[in-house]
Amino acid sequence: MRAALVLIVMLAVASPALGKPASFADVEDEVMCVSCNVALNVAESPQADQQRKYIRDLIARGYDKERVKRALVDVYGDNVLALPKSEGFNWAAYLVPIALVLALIGALAMGLRRWRRRGPPSGGPTTPELSAADSARLDADLALYDR
Repeated sequence: MRAALVLIVMLAVASPALGKPASFADVEDEVMCVSCNVALNVAESPQADQQRKYIRDLIARGYDKERVKRALVDVYGDNVLALPKSEGFNWAAYLVPIALVLALIGALAMGLRRWRRRGPPSGGPTTPELSAADSARLDADLALYDR
């Protein structure tokens, strides 16, 4: 009974630490090649190959995705992560695009409102009337297609 209780406690403590082992494809697209400054899944350099080998070694040891990323940061620094940490000045990477989209939507709404208010120009119809000669020529041209 006591051994079963100890086993249950050990499994409860160890299970979050074990986690699900990471897949290489899942990690590779979230980290950068530190020499190329492109995503590791598209980088072609000796440094990228070295990083891929390191990631595969960590996954073979049973590291989960977050632990692999922490190990990469320990070795290569914060620049290895594809997404910046969401703290401090790095929030600008998330907030500036959102603010730009909202500003563009606002400018478009204001422009549409002004455009709709203007209406047709004053001083008569927007298209000129056809002269009698132009009207007769148009009728003759259209008659060619009625045959």
